[in-house]
Order: sequence, then structure tokens, then C-alpha cells
Amino acid sequence: MKNRNPIWGYCRSSVLAVMATALVAACSHDSSTSPKPTNGTACKASSGSGVVTLGPLQTATLDCSQGGTVFDLAGNGASYLLVPEFATGNVPITATSFTIGSPNATAASAALQAAEMPDRVTNAQRALDAALRGRDRTLLRSRTLGVRAQRSVSPGGAGKNVTTPDVGTFRSFRVISSISSSTNPAFKTVDARLAYVGTNLLLYVDTLTAANGFATGDLSGIGDLFDKTLYPIDIAAFGQPSDIDNNARLIMLMTPVVNALVTSAECDENGFVAGFFTGFDLAGTTTDSNQGEVFYTIAPDPNGVSSCAHTVASIERTVPATFLHEMQHLINFSQHVIVHGGRAAEEGWLDEGLSIVAEELGSRYYEKKFPPPTGRTNPLQLFPDSSQGFIAELLGDSYTYLLRPDTAAVTLHSDSDDGTAWRGSVWLLARWLGDQKGEDLYKRLEATTLTGTANIESATGESFTKLFGDFGIAMYADSITGVARTSVPQRDRFLTRNLRQLYAALFRAAGPSTDVPRAFPIVVRTIPVNQSVTASMVPGTVSYFRVDTPASGASVRLGFASSTGNALPSSLRPQVAILRLPPGV
Repeated sequence: MKNRNPIWGYCRSSVLAVMATALVAACSHDSSTSPKPTNGTACKASSGSGVVTLGPLQTATLDCSQGGTVFDLAGNGASYLLVPEFATGNVPITATSFTIGSPNATAASAALQAAEMPDRVTNAQRALDAALRGRDRTLLRSRTLGVRAQRSVSPGGAGKNVTTPDVGTFRSFRVISSISSSTNPAFKTVDARLAYVGTNLLLYVDTLTAANGFATGDLSGIGDLFDKTLYPIDIAAFGQPSDIDNNARLIMLMTPVVNALVTSAECDENGFVAGFFTGFDLAGTTTDSNQGEVFYTIAPDPNGVSSCAHTVASIERTVPATFLHEMQHLINFSQHVIVHGGRAAEEGWLDEGLSIVAEELGSRYYEKKFPPPTGRTNPLQLFPDSSQGFIAELLGDSYTYLLRPDTAAVTLHSDSDDGTAWRGSVWLLARWLGDQKGEDLYKRLEATTLTGTANIESATGESFTKLFGDFGIAMYADSITGVARTSVPQRDRFLTRNLRQLYAALFRAAGPSTDVPRAFPIVVRTIPVNQSVTASMVPGTVSYFRVDTPASGASVRLGFASSTGNALPSSLRPQVAILRLPPGV
């Protein structure tokens, strides 16, 4: 997406100091005792009503969707992280004001400014991706489906009666040549020569590709990279694509038509389109559909004849992450619609989150291949040089989300929406779900006709609200400074990533700056004793607050309600996830 040249020299973060004081990591996630609260309807804990009593690093999620406006927490000097959430995935993205804190206080006495949406960022790659995913969904709404693939194949598992064309043979393709209209794009006919036949891939090159674009050995090197390294990464994580053209392989077409989707001036301003997939090739019925699984990508153009210049070396830096991203879209669409005969593609936010995970898996491949300090220009880099084209954008996007999480919905955006913060949020959710449930979860999310939160519930066997409550805590509780990482229950942290380590490395490379102002992005707003604050939050996301109870009180009453003190709309699925903080944090 945009230009994927390495932009940050990531450095390894220093080891966090660990407190000598032993902390109790409780087995259960919540508990409650004592009488029911009065003066307001109680939000419900999973174990019933009453004063919520937690040990250090224990958590609870309180359901406030059934008219609940108050809850009681055990006091005696305990400190809590409060994470109010609107755990929904099916309402309009409209900010809603709420109050949190003492239900008897005047909220205006400590009012917070309502959060503003961050600047929306766009570039050529995201614009095309948005247009094509939107077109796919329009196509599916307009036709009767029930189409199924002739068969699915294992990687390299060429089935019976498959005829593999010879290197040097020619084929014509219809290629999108303009994105000015997402519903009715323009096409060009491309004549291409088969340059590489792999176990998983057929690589075609447009006959109009610049004569000086390739050197001897370039095509076999590119073919091997995508066929033997990248394709298996996606298949192992997400499962098989369909095979409607019965060739047991993915077609990869390199053509200057993709280069020319942006002008040189547009390329300088908004980046370029590195590659794309369109569901029209699988579900379309006109002659513009190539009736097969195709990934389209830029061709070498070192003199910049079609648009900005691209060498083979730059393609090998920028296209692999896009390939993994678009290949997930292809698998997702083909599994939902072609293999399982569904009438809808996956919801845009979840489809995009899985594609960003696919990019991250490219980084993880090279992280394992080059353990520290190998493969690094600077031995202190957190990531090897070969990882940065896969990892850089998702780190920046997720940091942007965590700067103001109350402004970007995790569960309501679509590929048609611009912006970076929500893309960072869906990567965090998809990564955490994979950590908690095992990465086979991703295959279960693909091989179904279910979509969105219903798909997640079916694949995990849990309610989305329960998952979302713990996810909200995990984004803060992962690798808490001063607390042994293993002291935090696995449910309340990430397992394959250390968020504070990641963002500290980003801060050392890019901060302090407007975009990266501090080592860890989340700001926790403290609610003064016996006061409340007013804030605003869009649906499908979270906010972060802290309350410190007085040492003299056995319990403290708090409220989570509308700005007028009434119950929040049940359609928002309002809930409060709570983490009791250990002493000293």
C-alpha cells in the first residue's frame, strides 16, 4: 500500500524492569459478592449482580445493554482500569456521548472534550482496493449465486485432467485500466507471454513490458519468490482458494496497465497501485471477466514510461506484501462465495483485518529466517531489513488507532472507507484472536458463509461481547511496564507480539513527533474521586479510564450512562471491561 520502502530503522527495545513484588495472577476472570447496587439499574457481571471484587490483574466485563447504568467495585485503595466499550458491529458510525464515574457527580465539573476524527489518509492502492471490494459486493447483491468451484486443490496438488501450458505460450487477458468508476471500470485487452510455471503459480508478462525491464534470471527469481515462499504462507494460514479455471494454480499477470492506473504526478502525491485482485474474475459473467484466480501487478518500467519508474528490485520490495494482502482477499471471496455458495462476501472490516494479518505473516517469515542480529543494516533493529515492507504500515496504523481509539470503529468500517486508524484496529483484533484461539481460526473464518461478528462467534465458540471486553483490556495490559509479562493472564495480552516493545521501537525511530508523540500510544484518563467525566465514542471501539478508590471505603459506586444519566441504547451493546491494577502501576 503506497510505497513500501523501509521507512523506519527499528531498534530493539530495552528489557522492561520487573517488580520484585510477587503478583497474584488469578485463574478466574471475575467474581462478585455483596448486595445488589441501588439508585440505578446495575450493569451485569457474568457471575451475577453485586460488588465486583477482583484480585490484582483479574478482570471482569459488565453488561450495561439491558438498562444498566451503575456498578459497584470493591474499594479499600484498589485501583482499576475501566474500559467502556460499544461492542457492536451493526449500527451507523455516529459518535455517542457518555458519562463515566460517580453517578451523583456533575459531569461538567471534569468534562472532557469530545474526541475528533483524525485526518483521513488515502493513497492509490487503498483507493483501488476500496473500489474493487465495493464492486464485488455490488455484483453479489445483483445476481443469483449458488455457484461452486469445480474443485479445490492443495498447494501444488495438480489434479486430474489439468493441462499445464508451456513456457512461452501466449494468452489474452482483460485488465482494469481505469478506477474512475468503481461500478463500471474501463478494461484493456492485454496479450501476455507465460514466463514461469511453478508448483502454485503461472507468471504471465505483458508483451508491452519495457524491453529493458528484466535482466537474465529476474523472471525465475520473481517466480520462485511468489511461488515457493509467498503463496504457501497465505495457503497455510487461510486455506485453499477456489480453482474455477481448473489449472491448479494462481495466475500472476505483470502488466504496465497496472502501472498506468496512476500518472507520474499522482504517484508522487499518493503512491502507486502495486497489485490487485477482483472478485469479478470469479463471479462475473461478462467477457471482461477472466474466469479464474488472477493477481494483477505492476511490470518493471525503469524509465518511467507508463507512470513512475519501477525496477525489478523495487518490485521485489513493494509487491510481496500487496500479494499476501490481495491473496487473502481472493481466498476469502472464493471460499465464501464460490466454494460455499454464499450470497455475500465477508464484511469489509474483517476481510481487511485478515489481509493485514497476511502481510504480518510475511514479516514473521523473515523474522524467523533472520533472528537478531542477522539480516539487519543496524544489528539493534527490532526487525530484519526484509521484514520492513510487510510490518511498517500495520505498526504505524495500529499506533495511530491507539492514540485515540474512541474515534475509530473496529467493527463498522469497510474497505470503501479511507483512513489508517481503523485498519490498525482490525489488525490488532485479528492478531489477538489468532493468539487466543490459534491461527487455525483464520481458516475457520474463511471457510463459511457467515460474516462479521457472527462469523467470529461461530469460529471461536464465544460471544463477541465477551471477546471484545477482553480484547479491550489486552491492548493496554499487554506487557505492562513494571509487571512480569507472564503475570498477566494470557487472555489479557498478546502472545506473538509485545505491543510496548513494538511501539517503543517505533518511537525511537520516528518520535517524538506529531504522529508518534510517545513510546506507548494509549492515554488513560484518570477519573477523580467522587467525580465523573463526559466523553464521546463511536460504536465498535473502546476508551480508557482509571479510577483509584479511597483507602477508607469498602466499595465505590460508578456509573456508565448517557450524558443525561439515562441508560445507553442497547443497540450499542454498552459494556465496561475492568482490570484491577496491581499496586504501584
